[in-house]
Amino acid sequence: MSQDVSEGPRRGRLAGRIAVISGAGSVGPGWGNGRATAVVFAREGATVFLNDRDKDSLEVTARQIREEGGIVHTSVLDVTEPAAVQTYFEETARRAGRIDILVNNVGGSRKGGAVELSLEEWDSQLRTNLTSAFLACKHVIPVMRRGGGGSIVNTASASGLRWTGAAQVGYAAAKAAVIQLSRVTAVEYASDGIRVNTVVPGQLHTPMVEARLAGQRAGGDVEKLLAQRQARIPLGFMGDGRDTAYAALFLASDEARFVTGTEIVVDGGMTVRCD
Repeated sequence: MSQDVSEGPRRGRLAGRIAVISGAGSVGPGWGNGRATAVVFAREGATVFLNDRDKDSLEVTARQIREEGGIVHTSVLDVTEPAAVQTYFEETARRAGRIDILVNNVGGSRKGGAVELSLEEWDSQLRTNLTSAFLACKHVIPVMRRGGGGSIVNTASASGLRWTGAAQVGYAAAKAAVIQLSRVTAVEYASDGIRVNTVVPGQLHTPMVEARLAGQRAGGDVEKLLAQRQARIPLGFMGDGRDTAYAALFLASDEARFVTGTEIVVDGGMTVRCD
């Protein structure tokens, strides 16, 4: 069972905060962006409300947090369903009393350029990667305004900044739009004390590599794909979901009190490399 929201004070950079993290499961063992963010935020004292479509994967994340003494609540949710998202944020706000932090982490890519990608896949890519973030912002901002402010962290991708080795036009377009969604929203609601920023991960070694990307891009050869990805990174190694999580932690914390409408690129220097 989840611990009660009202349990006593905890220490950390997010002590006493209520954080909602979408996509907090993982497609496999290891540090995906959502799972890592959930665990790091809980370690830093936040009460975390987690959602994901995959109940079993979500429970793995929650179990780790509970074993470490964190406070966690879980909900199975499809963040592309407007009515379900509205209900989720209304119920979470009622249960927690407020929402201080939102991390929009849901995403996934489909291979294909403008000719190859079907219209149905294009629409699906926009719903998954862009509309999900829009819906969450739409319903959390009124809650944050009533509470006197908050921090929203959206997760984009280096694919939204430049070509990253494969044609994935739907994903790239959606993630580029997430960056601009954050910027526009940041300006509009700055006077309400709401900060909105974006983490832009590069080619990390997350469970997605083994679960999906190797089959899409390297004929199922995981080591081949890892070598291709690492070769693009000036630092010479790949990070993982924890690197995304620590960037999100900074943006969510009071240390970033004067930071809004901008991006932190977490890519080992890949997007500023010429070749």
